[in-house]
Amino acid sequence: MPTEVAIWRMDEDGRPQRMRPAAMPLERDLEEVIEADPDILGEPVLLIGRQVPTAHGGFVDLLAIDGEGCLLVLELKRDRGAREVIAQALDYASWATLLSHAQILGLFADYRTDDTTFEAAFEERFGIPAPEELNAAHRVTIVAARLDEATERIVGYLADLGVPVNAVCFHYYENDGHRYLARTWLRDEAKTTPASRAGKSSTREPWNGLDWYSVLGEEGGIRSWDDARRFGFISAGGGKRFSRGLRRPQPGHRINLHIPKVGYVGIGEVCGEPLPFTEALVRDGSLRLAEQQLVGKYRHPGDDTDPDVAEYILPVRWLKAVDRSAGVWDKGMFAVPLPICHLNNAATLAILKTKFFPEGTATSPTGTAPTPAQS
Repeated sequence: MPTEVAIWRMDEDGRPQRMRPAAMPLERDLEEVIEADPDILGEPVLLIGRQVPTAHGGFVDLLAIDGEGCLLVLELKRDRGAREVIAQALDYASWATLLSHAQILGLFADYRTDDTTFEAAFEERFGIPAPEELNAAHRVTIVAARLDEATERIVGYLADLGVPVNAVCFHYYENDGHRYLARTWLRDEAKTTPASRAGKSSTREPWNGLDWYSVLGEEGGIRSWDDARRFGFISAGGGKRFSRGLRRPQPGHRINLHIPKVGYVGIGEVCGEPLPFTEALVRDGSLRLAEQQLVGKYRHPGDDTDPDVAEYILPVRWLKAVDRSAGVWDKGMFAVPLPICHLNNAATLAILKTKFFPEGTATSPTGTAPTPAQS
């Protein structure tokens, strides 16, 4: 059945008042909203085009790229029927999957009105250099103000067959002169595995829907493995491009923590939501982290007035954690200077399982994603 979202406003007397959804004035406004702030999608992406003409006629509403170099085709449903919009989105995806590295750079140059290069924009957005290989895989997202039963059924059917398609719905509310948007994904976006580019060999391996890679940089005394291990957390900050990735892992997902020049030192399960350091709670919410004796500072210039530059804390329950001297590292293991990303390197996961859980204990990684909570 179509997805339903309910929002309540808490009045001064403490009584909840349910906000009634309203008709969005113009569904095409969503295109401008996403362009103004792509973070509204819930994951960091870099827009590389709007109303992009394809070689087969028609225009892609929005074209973006994620931090791993995968293309994202965003198609607004507007008032079209499910069959029409999904067929058109897949048609656009068939065109996008053939875009070369040079063509992607050209689209970006046409889209931007300044002299910013793709490489500079990518590093500013994601905090890492652009990968050498772009468009090794792609995803398709249907964007709507309302998802009807037919759209949900067809998207679900295609996704179950392995087609990298999903749908996101933005619910519109008006209250006391203010306008609000609430976002719901039809399917868990973290499990939408991008499709590999047709006819091209790629080194990208499918993600198991569970394991994440995170790097702990201890330079400058901002962070410390001693703190993270003792109180159970990982952290990132100093700018939204570093910290926003912490919103992607869900409770029950697994963190594989790496320290540069040391190796992997911990494997743990996410057990909370990311919060600024000054508000963060650890140990199942029993301790306020900022009130503890810590080795790291977890502060950045200006973070007392600008939450975007704050250090964010993601609670983790460590399944296994070791001293720096026992860090796990073998030649060829996965490592990138990225606060957090999918760990889809099977060889690295196999080494970590062997080293951290040699006896195959009950807490040993299984490679199977947890069943998402039903709402």
